[in-house]
Amino acid sequence: MRGYPFFRYVGAMLVGIFMAEAWPDARWWPLCLALTSGVVAGAIIYRNERRLIKPLSLALGLSMLGLFGVIGWLAVYSQSPVRRPTHLLHASQLPTAYEAVVTNLPEARAKTYKVELSLRRGQLGNSSNLFQPLTGRVMIYLDKGDSLHPTPLPRYGDIWLVSGQPRLVDPPINPGEFDFKRFLAHRGIFHQQYLLAWQRHVVGYEPPNRLVALAYQTNRWADSLLTASIGTKAEYGIVNAMILGVRDDLDPAQYQSYAAAGAVHILSVSGLHVGILFLVLTWLLQKLAPGKGNSWWVVGIKLAVLWFFALMTGFSAPVLRSALMFSFLLMSGLINRTQSLLNTLAASALLILCYDPFAAFSAGFQLSYLAVIGIGAFVPYLNQLLRPTTWIGIKLWEISVVAVAAQLLTFPLGIYYFHSFPTFFLLANPIVMVLSAGLVPLSIATLVLGWVPYLGDVLGWLLQKTAWSMNQSVEVVGQLPGATPGDLWLSSTGLALVYALIGTGCLLLLTRDRTYLNLTAALSFCFAVLVIYEKLQQNEQQRLTVHFLPRKTAVSFTSGHQSLVLTDDDWQANTRNYDFYLKNTFGQWGIDSLQVGSLRADSLAFPLPYRHYPDMALAVWRGRSILFVNRIAEYRPWRLPEVVDYAIIRRTAVLNWASLTRRVVARHVIFDDSNRAEPTDSLLAQAPPPGIAVHSIRRDGVFMAEW
Repeated sequence: MRGYPFFRYVGAMLVGIFMAEAWPDARWWPLCLALTSGVVAGAIIYRNERRLIKPLSLALGLSMLGLFGVIGWLAVYSQSPVRRPTHLLHASQLPTAYEAVVTNLPEARAKTYKVELSLRRGQLGNSSNLFQPLTGRVMIYLDKGDSLHPTPLPRYGDIWLVSGQPRLVDPPINPGEFDFKRFLAHRGIFHQQYLLAWQRHVVGYEPPNRLVALAYQTNRWADSLLTASIGTKAEYGIVNAMILGVRDDLDPAQYQSYAAAGAVHILSVSGLHVGILFLVLTWLLQKLAPGKGNSWWVVGIKLAVLWFFALMTGFSAPVLRSALMFSFLLMSGLINRTQSLLNTLAASALLILCYDPFAAFSAGFQLSYLAVIGIGAFVPYLNQLLRPTTWIGIKLWEISVVAVAAQLLTFPLGIYYFHSFPTFFLLANPIVMVLSAGLVPLSIATLVLGWVPYLGDVLGWLLQKTAWSMNQSVEVVGQLPGATPGDLWLSSTGLALVYALIGTGCLLLLTRDRTYLNLTAALSFCFAVLVIYEKLQQNEQQRLTVHFLPRKTAVSFTSGHQSLVLTDDDWQANTRNYDFYLKNTFGQWGIDSLQVGSLRADSLAFPLPYRHYPDMALAVWRGRSILFVNRIAEYRPWRLPEVVDYAIIRRTAVLNWASLTRRVVARHVIFDDSNRAEPTDSLLAQAPPPGIAVHSIRRDGVFMAEW
């Protein structure tokens, strides 16, 4: 690692960032480390000040790593928004009205606009009309209205006067559910609010950053030009996602095809597109000015085009990372410095982490840097494994090698975050890479020359046909048998073991040292034991679970790797609820066979005794009785003669404890999320009858009974 100093410094800085996240209130270790490292580094530098040749010093290297670890901790500490005394989290009460500014490019959804607001001041009480200084960020879901009264698209820099109280972002409730609260917290967002159009008034326009405002305006201009040039929705959605980073027009089935083919990365404007643009631009300038690759005017053209692309994407974070990395490469060539891909990559990461240390927790940041590290580290070695003799064979091998090298370091993280692995990525990626190499420059050419008569039409037609060819190719690959294997699950311990295995395996191939062979074998044994232990645990699981599903009921009966879910939600018509709230739960439990039954059914295919009545339903599972209370009406008297183990209250059926105890005696009473919040909270505030354990899904989280 002697040739990659920034690589070491970034590693130390990441350790400091992660430690600041894990122990946010610990200050003694960074202070002690900073003092110790500073004293040691200062003493060594002073001692070697007059020497012409500075000797290598392990103590100096370690002290520098310690200092960069402290820099990482300081970056998190200083940029944490909650440390401001005026932050919304520290307010004595939530504001009833507040003034805020739009700080992002609004995202259009089916029924809402997703907008981020930065607070300026707020009214903290109904009795006072005074607005007090207030900071913090709120995620807003603004209703789009209807066809007669549509809500106009918000703008970056609009100043809003909002009425109503924001609320804290909900933590994940179901096991394995995506932690949306933590994801937003790393972006400085802790509150959210749903707004109707009348609840906000635009009172001004003051962009927080004029350069970002220009970037968003350029993005909107490019969007309108591409819309007019392409015409067809499917192709426009792909180009819009790839070039401008806007996925609003992507069809869900289209997205699934790209995910199944292992080409979903192409749908996000990223460093891949910057790399394609850089390579095409380099090839074109080599043809126009051979031998002038490091001339200042050639470098200037490349920098101008790269940063115009970054501007056009609205300064998307992945594009900024790649534009910064390529800028370093170009500048080092201009001043005749040795170019090192890994060191340059680490230098760009160092600058980004100093500016935004919370980027380290982003899956996009982690995957993009790991992909480039894999390409830089493994491509030279993989290229030597096979030497095709034909031009087509050489190009296909080079593209395949790049795809394999990128997957070597990203596939464990992809499984950990997204629980899938594209089986046919090697088949889809060469096609996607070739077509992308044409689509990216065609898009730029269409934007620059689209105004020219006839030429603009030709460019738009070529762009549309290229996007169509990509859609068709990916759809064919994505529909192949086995393209989407079952849910894959990797625990954090398993993730660490896999990366340790990759590291020791690479060292074994490079050094052929028996020590690394023994270490690889030991890690493989540990990973095998972990997998077997997890499978044995899943084989023995017997679990009744009342899940959280917004305004719905979902109760699962799990035995080994099989599970039945009783619900009133139609997942076949709309899978969004299942995908977001429950899919990861059953993946984490290793469920191979999942059946869905309706609560209104008279009988079930699953071996579960179940009877449905107008006001209730009764099931018996593993010797335990489960009662679903749908309604309690005075004109329909019913009473169960025996005690039930679990009574699940649905649809606000119980308004007082007496109405329930007259009908049934239950050991456990569970209120799911199909109950209205206000009457249920009022009931829960009262003392329940003696001997009854009460559980509210909204208040207490998921209810699970295991045996």
